[in-house]
Parts: sequence; structure tokens; C-alpha cells
Amino acid sequence: MRQTPQKIFLPAIVILLSVSSFAQRNVFRPKEVWLDKSGNHIQAHGGGILKIGSTFYWYGEQRRQGLDPEYRYVSCYASKDLVNWTFRGDALKLSDPEGIGDTWVLERPKVFYNAGTRKFVMYMHLDGPRGPGEGGYRFARVGVALSDKAEGPFRYVRSFRPLGMESRDIGQFIDDDGSAYLIFEDRPNGFHIARLSADYLSVEKDVCLIKAPIEGGALVHYDGLYYVLGSALTGWKPNPNKYATATRLEGPWSEFRDIAPPSTNTYGSQSSMLLKIVGSRSTTVIFMGDVWKPETQWDSRYLWMPLEIGGGRMWLPEPVPWKLDIRTGEHLLLRETKAGRGKK
Repeated sequence: MRQTPQKIFLPAIVILLSVSSFAQRNVFRPKEVWLDKSGNHIQAHGGGILKIGSTFYWYGEQRRQGLDPEYRYVSCYASKDLVNWTFRGDALKLSDPEGIGDTWVLERPKVFYNAGTRKFVMYMHLDGPRGPGEGGYRFARVGVALSDKAEGPFRYVRSFRPLGMESRDIGQFIDDDGSAYLIFEDRPNGFHIARLSADYLSVEKDVCLIKAPIEGGALVHYDGLYYVLGSALTGWKPNPNKYATATRLEGPWSEFRDIAPPSTNTYGSQSSMLLKIVGSRSTTVIFMGDVWKPETQWDSRYLWMPLEIGGGRMWLPEPVPWKLDIRTGEHLLLRETKAGRGKK
């Protein structure tokens, strides 16, 4: 190996290490492999975020290789900045809880914290198996599990159909007044926004039924308007996600519009959650999407990007690396020629 004089080589190493370290600590890189602090691919697919104090908890479908096929798993990660995540273990490990069948599924877990009961309440989509000639799942229920700690372990409680309706893809929403809602897709009727009971263990009221064929539902309240987002019913295959707005959760809701150029199929992703970060200077709303790889599910990726939002418009810009200041709520797109800032 050719030798390089030490006085030239060492400064170069310091510069490279500093840049690499800075990038690792601070930059979101949509659709790239996202590693946790142990260097493992983050497995939190179809997930949701819960903030307790200054800590964010990310729950999702655990799809790492080598899992026991008898069980389904929900993972839990923790972070202070939304970029660097520590794996806190499998919050739920569950065998078939309702005799559904060998090909049963557990999808899109979402966790709420109930301050009154001091319990963490996990909702999940339970379904399967597909029958001969059927076009969809038959079980179509939500499952509920409880824990005393954010990281679990969670104890399975029961399953039910919210308000007697079929339920497939689910989402969660906490309004600015602290009230909690379950979003669920009811294939025969549409898309529900339903308020949870006081203990969060059941659904109390159907606040709104949006008669649109939408799954992957997400919701955010921003600057006096509610924005609801979802994808078309194409399973693993990405499609143009669409959004609508309303001044009240009960509606009326506007017509649905594209969140990104339709030809991109939402840049190959499907909506999972809209995460609002309110800082001292600005507010950033993050589109959380999954980039599914059905044949190699453990390699599925994530597309997190700050949205352009306000005045009834919500737009997902082309994915680029970006940074977020949790304290101020400001974000910065790392383009060579353009830079964006979060706006209230």
C-alpha cells in the first residue's frame, strides 16, 4: 500500500469522519435503508408514533428474518430526535389469538397512552385467511392489547368490529384537545373516523364516515383545518395517495386531491401516519409512508418527508435528504440548488 504523509492524511480523515458522523446523527434519507443505533435495519412497518415527555416511540410490524412463523410481532423503538432510534424490543409477541387460521395477519399497530388509566393501549388490524375465490380478508377486526410501559410487554385483551363494522387498515389521531380517535377502513361502506371510549378500550362514536375507497388512513389538524389522507385499495402496489380537508371532523369534507404527481404513485410509498411537530418557531407536518417490498418484506423501506401544507393544500415534495430541529420545529431540505423551511 502506498504511504501518505501523516500530516496530510490525518486532517482528511478527521474531515471525512466529521461529515459522516454529522450525516448519521441528523439527516433523514427517504427510501434508503434506515439503521437503528445497533446498526440493524429498523423494522417498524405500517407503524405509528407516540410521544411521551421528550421521547418518541415508534411501533410497527416486526418483519426481520428468522422470526417464528407461529407468532406475529410488534416492535418498539425510542428516539429523542426522530432520526436516531434505539430498539426497545418486541412490544408484542402474539400467537393466533382468535383461531383465525395459519395465514392470519397482524398489521398497522398503533399505540395510545391513556392518562386516566395510566395504560398504554395498542390497536392492531387482525385478519385472514383468504378463502377460495375471495378478494379480501374475512376476519376484518381490530385487536386490543395493554401495557403498563411504553416498550411493553403488551398483553392481548380482545378483538372486535368497531361499531359492528368491518375494519381493515387502521390509523390513529390525537386532536389538539387531547381526544383520541381510531381511523379504520370499512370496505362495504367507506372510511371511518371514530372517537375512542374514555378508557380507550373500545370505540364510542362514529364521528364521520367518508364514503371513499381509501386505506392507509392518516389525519392531522393544522392551522384550523383537518387534513385526511389515504391510498387507493391496491394492496402492496403503490398508487396516487389523495387528501381532503374540512373545518370539522364531522365534515363536510372537500373532494379528494392528489398529494403528489400521480405518475409517481406517491414516490412508490403508501401513507401510514401524519406526524405534527410543533416547535418554538415553526410547525412541521411529516408524511410517514411505507415503501413495501412484498417478496422481501424485511427489506421494506420508509419514506418520511416534510409536507408543504397550509390554506387547504397539502403536497408531498420529491424525496430528498432533509433535517429537522425538534426544538424549533424547523426543517431543511438538503438540495444543492433549493432549500425549504417549515412554515406555520
